[in-house]
Amino acid sequence: MNSIRVSLISGILLLIILLLALLGVMTGVSQISPYQVIGIVLENLAPELFTNGDTVTWQKSQALIINELRAPRVILAIFAGAGLAVTGAALQAATRNPLTDPFLLGVSSGASMGAVLVISHTGMLLGIWTLPIFSFAGGLLSFLLLLALLKNPKNQRTDRLVLAGVSISFLLMAGTNGLIFLGDQRAAQSVVFWMLGGLGRARWDMLAIPISAITIGTALLIWQARNLNVLMMGQESAAAIGISVKRTQRYILLLATLVTSLIVSLTGTIGFVGLVVPHIMRAFIGGDNRTLLPVSALAGAAFMLGMDILARIVLAPQELPIGIISGAIGGSYFCYLLMRR
Repeated sequence: MNSIRVSLISGILLLIILLLALLGVMTGVSQISPYQVIGIVLENLAPELFTNGDTVTWQKSQALIINELRAPRVILAIFAGAGLAVTGAALQAATRNPLTDPFLLGVSSGASMGAVLVISHTGMLLGIWTLPIFSFAGGLLSFLLLLALLKNPKNQRTDRLVLAGVSISFLLMAGTNGLIFLGDQRAAQSVVFWMLGGLGRARWDMLAIPISAITIGTALLIWQARNLNVLMMGQESAAAIGISVKRTQRYILLLATLVTSLIVSLTGTIGFVGLVVPHIMRAFIGGDNRTLLPVSALAGAAFMLGMDILARIVLAPQELPIGIISGAIGGSYFCYLLMRR
């Protein structure tokens, strides 16, 4: 019965993703009909169908908007949402704490510090790859700091692990604020908008490699679902079964660092996706990570697509940062849970 429910929910989420992706490509200052969107996509896939100009019902500018601006934005929303949701679910299982997410363990703070260093101080030293590289380096710094704190056996308890992550997060956020204060004040507005999160920087030429890495990292996290189930039983039970608790936790943390850092380098800071989405999916399909992680990936993709559409229409023609919307939705959801209980 549970497998039927999982299949049904997965099918519904896939349908929602397709509909939101279509709506995301249509939505913007220049409104494009669904028929024109489908036609432009078909033209890209099979140009021989449109050799007769009479069959074309859209302008070249509309095709350019979809191909170069909105399509990469939709692709980034799908992969970023899926990656953050899976990372959050995996960290919650690895730490046995349902309130854990990449932001709570300091990964996103480190990635943000690396990105702010580029925007406010160094500039694009390595071309378009400067931001992803520095962002990943900042995330890796947070991971190394967390490992240093975990050398103390007392800090390996789940409550101490989260506390260590929060401490590192505040430390790196202080460093980020220091970089903003000491950096080029002309770039301060760009930094603030970037830290609030958004998908406006999506470009084909800088998506291929990061998205490939995000996909591999997310897939490896899903592959660890059985080990995550064992970790949820407790460290003693996991060790009795033959699972190396330390090595598995560090592996999960490293993968979470990779995925989160790359996403933050492309989207800025978008919170609550990795916290809220697994919570909601767990209520529908249970806590088995073999199904929770892949379903959370679909739900995260749909969630991010929906937030991006809201960001473009709430204050149109201006774009509202996605981080504001995700924070409002996530905070409201947890306030609702507290009131209900």
